[in-house]
Amino acid sequence: MKIAMDARSLFEKQKTGIDWTIEKIISHIEIEPQNEYWLNYFALRKKKQKRLMMEPYVRRGYKLRICGFFSFALYRRIWNVIPIPYSWFMGRDTDITQFFNYVIPPGVKGEKALYVYDMVYRACPETMEETTRMYMERNVENSCRRADFIITISEFSKNEIIKYLEISSERIYVVPCGVDLSVYNPNINERKVAAVRKKFQINRPYYLYLGTLEPRKNIAMIVNAYCKVKEKKLDKLPQLVIAGKRGWGYQELFEMVQKYGLQEDIIFTDYISEEEKPPLLKGAICFLFPSLYEGFGMPPLEAMACGTPVIVSDQASLPEVVGDAGILVNPQDSEMMARHMKRLYDEPDYRKQLSQKCRKQAERFTWKIAASKLMEVYETILDKSK
Repeated sequence: MKIAMDARSLFEKQKTGIDWTIEKIISHIEIEPQNEYWLNYFALRKKKQKRLMMEPYVRRGYKLRICGFFSFALYRRIWNVIPIPYSWFMGRDTDITQFFNYVIPPGVKGEKALYVYDMVYRACPETMEETTRMYMERNVENSCRRADFIITISEFSKNEIIKYLEISSERIYVVPCGVDLSVYNPNINERKVAAVRKKFQINRPYYLYLGTLEPRKNIAMIVNAYCKVKEKKLDKLPQLVIAGKRGWGYQELFEMVQKYGLQEDIIFTDYISEEEKPPLLKGAICFLFPSLYEGFGMPPLEAMACGTPVIVSDQASLPEVVGDAGILVNPQDSEMMARHMKRLYDEPDYRKQLSQKCRKQAERFTWKIAASKLMEVYETILDKSK
């Protein structure tokens, strides 16, 4: 079996959930000697730098297909008008080519696989930046028609793809995301927790949100719930840490903090490195994630792996991820969230009980399991094509 994978996202410096999914899947595929594994990428610029970044994958057994004479950004802009075949850049000798980020170029040889993580651009268009939404409208449906089969990350997302794009369920395979339990676990050194608290000036117990700052994540609801917790006059009010890089539409959050006089209580960290995430998650009272729409929900899974209780939205894919280990709330009900936040602070035994359940639930999702399931899908597809 000759498998090629679009490797562009491996070069992202500040990776989002999709970028990490790609990196982890590629890193956890078990390289078998009877197969060939290729990483495809364009390198009109920074050829040496990109080649150096690929070295760990080459050592694992991947081969590289590099287009050094054309820009992928230009190719993506023109392929709907001038359908230059992808095979001109990356060759024809492949059984399966995997694209990870919603779109497939024209003229790909062999079986074409596409990751589609969710249908947020159709289901919640108002929560997306307009330029991104328009790009998705122009490209996703056409790419799904080009694909021989589609990979998605939850049963919820599979049903959404069927609903909005009217694609046969037989062409869609579910490969849930995973978590690295050697990195995210309850045994994180307390010195690392103390160091990350010091860096971000967290000097009290704290509630935590971690993710991109954008309207779909429903962070304003967290701030409203926190205000209600503050009204309950706790002996020592925990801080609220809002961690993650700024996406779009985040200005409202800063205005809310000013309006309610919460400057001493709410901390915005901006982007969090991969090294800082586990201790930050481990040290929190609980993790808050009342997102309006998620294809999977990586941050709550990582929090659960650290043994940190999670309060998440009862919508979209999040119930699939947290199971009965998480606390589900209506994403419009800040009073309900506030009650759970207060209880988790007040009752250490309850927090400990949830912590144990969280860890067990997280063990159901690992990147090794995800990569193995993806390879099973490839084998199924190739058997069908024969």
